[in-house]
Amino acid sequence: MKCPFCGSEDLKVTDSRNAVELNAIRRRRECLGCGRRFTTFETVELTMQVHKRDGRYEDFQEQKLLLGLESACRHTSISHESVRALALKISTEIMERQTREISSKEIGEMVMKYLKTMDMIAYIRFACVYRRFRDIEELMEAIHSVSPDEIDIDHVVETKKD
Repeated sequence: MKCPFCGSEDLKVTDSRNAVELNAIRRRRECLGCGRRFTTFETVELTMQVHKRDGRYEDFQEQKLLLGLESACRHTSISHESVRALALKISTEIMERQTREISSKEIGEMVMKYLKTMDMIAYIRFACVYRRFRDIEELMEAIHSVSPDEIDIDHVVETKKD
């Protein structure tokens, strides 16, 4: 690593802290050449291949998961912070599997499992895109599959307070 100010490689770390929300380690560094300080973030880059429906493979991208969740949860009782936390939770769950590959179907099922307990509208929105309903009967089956007992009322009440 080089100092961004003078290019010197003579550096020391003055402080290290976990940046949990970024899944990283924050390091405060000091250049022994020019004396200036700067911050770096170290993240672990784990690659997971997603096996798509059409047979292609692509790298797992948490940002893509987050965008899908944000679309499903827009104008619902689920706060933006809860959406980000859910994306992180699902990403962590995926990476903890310690495999090199996961199917898009498995990811979709994980998302729907969580959304089903959080907000029916978000669940149905996601299911419409994920399951590619062909007619109204399939949509009605999905709606009737959510029992009121499955919805986490405490979570809904907490997110409405935010």
